[in-house]
Amino acid sequence: MASAARSASRVFLRSTPATSSFRPAARSTRFAIPQSLRASARRGYSSEAGSEKSSSSSTGIWAFGIAALGAGGAYFYLNGASPKGPFVPTQADYQKVYDAIALRLQNETDYDDGSYGPVLVRLAWHASGTYDKETGTGGSNGSTMRFAPESDHGANAGLKHARDFLEPIKAQFPWITYSDLWTLAGACSIQELGGPTIPWRPGREDKDVAACTPDGRLPDAAQGHRHIRDVFGRMGFDDREMVALIGAHALGRAHSDRSGFDGPWDFSPTVFSNDFFKLLVEEKWNQKKWNGPTQFTDKTTSTLMMLPTDIALIKDKAFKQHVDRYAKDSDVFFKEFSDVFVKLIELGVPFQVKPEDRFVFKASE
Repeated sequence: MASAARSASRVFLRSTPATSSFRPAARSTRFAIPQSLRASARRGYSSEAGSEKSSSSSTGIWAFGIAALGAGGAYFYLNGASPKGPFVPTQADYQKVYDAIALRLQNETDYDDGSYGPVLVRLAWHASGTYDKETGTGGSNGSTMRFAPESDHGANAGLKHARDFLEPIKAQFPWITYSDLWTLAGACSIQELGGPTIPWRPGREDKDVAACTPDGRLPDAAQGHRHIRDVFGRMGFDDREMVALIGAHALGRAHSDRSGFDGPWDFSPTVFSNDFFKLLVEEKWNQKKWNGPTQFTDKTTSTLMMLPTDIALIKDKAFKQHVDRYAKDSDVFFKEFSDVFVKLIELGVPFQVKPEDRFVFKASE
């Protein structure tokens, strides 16, 4: 799927974008006390009740039982059999989660332009983009968008589609946290839609409603360059990183019933590419005449759109130099986007896994 996405990056399209489940190991039946021992013990109690021999017989039975259990313990020790501890997922287990998401992306095509991938990227982005470096609050660690009021924030309108899409995956792999699942799904979607490899590591915890972030931490698309620097600067990003992250607009489209804006940014909204930047610098953008909020449409076809925050990237000289770099070289964009997206989804997370031990997932064929 990933390779097919790359080959389609220059075509105007509205197209489509082994699952295994975890089961706890069954408890070994060899831990049970032998049936003959249990029966012998019962016979001893019933036949010798009230007898002077009761004490010595019971003692003999229990001595036999202890000896048998001791022998059983020696058997388990010598044969390497022992009770298993808590389940600790490995990279192979997380690859199974990745594969299940990728398979579901292939099979479920009843969303925008035939793919849930773009909205999964948006979910990972918005779940992570609430981080505040000054207070250490927000970010992907918590998945607090599961709760109101955060789920009802205007910037998160429509993300219920993404959260619901992932519920069957959560049911299939109940050991993964929502926080890890949402970010892994974003990484998976980028790779499956032809984008760069997104190294990923687990370690996020789910939190309750008390950890919900206040409204207003995510970008407001109706604003300009100062707002971009305020919002992204709060998370700790510089100008180059800000432009790279906004490059995620290569995927998906806006909806008038959610953000108020309407339309795709480029001609292939289910393919990750640098076309967003190429169109920004090569196309002429006119303000759209309609009853909705201010947005811009391309002069050539009048089918694409750009937001005020997008146009700000070519109006601001410091931003524009990075737009030009990414428009000229998709490899540069892919590399720098991967780096900053990893940084975004890791903000504020107290990882136990070291950065050099991040997982690299194999994309589907």
